Amino acid sequence: MRRALRAAAPWLVAAAALVALALVLRGYHADIYRKMLVTATLALSFNYLFGVAKQLAFSHVSFFGLGAYGVTILGVMQHWPMAPAILATLVVAVVLSLAVAIPTTRLEGFYLGLATFAVAQLFTIALRQGGDFTGGPDGLHGYAAPTLFGIELSGRRYTIVIIAVLIATFAVLRNLELSYFGRACRAVGDNSRAAAAMGIDVARTRILVFVVTSTLAAVAGMVYAFLDNYVNPNVFDFDLMFLIFFMTIVGGSGRQSGVLLGVVVLTLLSESLSEVVGSHSVLIYGVIVVIAILFWPSGLIGLVDVVRARLGWGARAP
Repeated sequence: MRRALRAAAPWLVAAAALVALALVLRGYHADIYRKMLVTATLALSFNYLFGVAKQLAFSHVSFFGLGAYGVTILGVMQHWPMAPAILATLVVAVVLSLAVAIPTTRLEGFYLGLATFAVAQLFTIALRQGGDFTGGPDGLHGYAAPTLFGIELSGRRYTIVIIAVLIATFAVLRNLELSYFGRACRAVGDNSRAAAAMGIDVARTRILVFVVTSTLAAVAGMVYAFLDNYVNPNVFDFDLMFLIFFMTIVGGSGRQSGVLLGVVVLTLLSESLSEVVGSHSVLIYGVIVVIAILFWPSGLIGLVDVVRARLGWGARAP
């Protein structure tokens, strides 16, 4: 019991710190904090797909958009109760991710990226050409925040909901990574032929990890839908996809703590340099990624490991 509490202590402290920030921050800073939490939730699922299973899927942000639009269309525009709307959106995300995964995960590297790039393009076009159903280029806006037991989930209350979803996503992926399935994902990502020789079903593993992470991206999208009560096709384009990719590389691909660090650093950097770089932020991020690959291939979390080792603080962060 004591060992379990000792192992859980850092995560309990981190959760308490996240909640404390939600209670302290206000106005513009609270808005940035909420968006950073949602970005971190999305980045965690992409990190598992790309960093652990080594699948570069540009369609990941499309499932993020699917979650946002799905819960908005069903729960708000079609007036479904929120619980069935969430469940139906998850079912659609699972079915569509299977439909994408079965043909595309047979590909690797550049070819997988190209195939999922096409899927992402089709999704964006469908949103813009969806008419009243999707709101077209203007998206859907002006709807109310969700309620739970008659309490409106907005402001700080909604920030707590986002924190809960972030922690749940972290826990799910952490448990997956420590399971046999997680070890199979790493084996397939490192060397698919060697994994097949060890008896791992490579195709099944690739499909499952794609479906799981895409569904988690849809969950993050459902949370995003009520940040500003506004969804727009421009949000779910390749700028967001590249941003998530950059955060993963800079923070430390394949490490949960690394991608969280990458999200925090690049978000704060973006806010501090927004008036200077303006619309050139993606270019700046690209330069940072090149520098990180050349000089810190293990990402910022690798530097943290070096510091921890020199200070004698024990095992590395997950």
